Amino acid sequence: MAVQTGLGEPRGPRFVSPSLDPYGDEWHGVHGDGPGRGRRWRRILVFALAVIALSTVSGALAGGYVATQTNQPPAPAASAAAAVPPDLIAAADKVVPGVVSVMVDGPGGATATGSGFAIDNLQHIVTNDHIVARGGGRGSEVTVETPDGRQMMAKVVGRDPGSDIAVLRVPPDAQLNPLALAKPGATRVGEPVIAVGSPLGLAGTVTAGIVSALDRPVRLGANRHNAVQTDASINPGNSGGPLVNARGEVVGVNTAIATIDGNGSIGIGFAIPIDQAQQVADGIIAKGG
Repeated sequence: MAVQTGLGEPRGPRFVSPSLDPYGDEWHGVHGDGPGRGRRWRRILVFALAVIALSTVSGALAGGYVATQTNQPPAPAASAAAAVPPDLIAAADKVVPGVVSVMVDGPGGATATGSGFAIDNLQHIVTNDHIVARGGGRGSEVTVETPDGRQMMAKVVGRDPGSDIAVLRVPPDAQLNPLALAKPGATRVGEPVIAVGSPLGLAGTVTAGIVSALDRPVRLGANRHNAVQTDASINPGNSGGPLVNARGEVVGVNTAIATIDGNGSIGIGFAIPIDQAQQVADGIIAKGG
């Protein structure tokens, strides 16, 4: 049986923006412009951080000067992190019971890990195909860990590599809560969302952000998709988990992240729109049971 290994789980499919890289390389450069591209990104980051630091210091000095001139105490510093909206708290409470960790035994004793979520009362689970594929496909031994820590074997109902969607099924006693799915066309840029899954093996993790863009053309693996872009933190292990709106409805299946020099999340993640994922999943279930 697969074991949740945590740190070091492989990332999802490489992200390539067609408008940025005609050669099909990762953002951080493999061929294309060569190593120089990675160095440029580092220089841009260093410059941006320097500007932020300079602005912060200048703002603090200016604020102190104004305070001394008016004999008024300086205003209290803003909170480092904005408060989480109550509707997102309610959404997380509703969604987490339907999200699972997925572990697939691979060659040589390796384990591919990711996330998934229940979509119906028959205990079908949607996840990413690339997680199942790393274990060798339909005949792989797949283990699902439920939100209450139980582990059970899952059947691979079917896979669709082109859409990066796979469907699993667990026994009825899993008693997973199926998640509500957002209606097509209902998702809006700027609306708050949460990503739920098991990044780095940490089951039941929730991160918050917004929908950054819709219909973002990206290449995930060997195929191109129009994805939902989000700044909710997505890391290795989040693949296959749901991107959820403030009403507790799934708007997408978290699938990939953009990185700089191969490092972790930089606030640019991509999800397969739920209407596409649902259409594929329904077809798989109709054929595979």
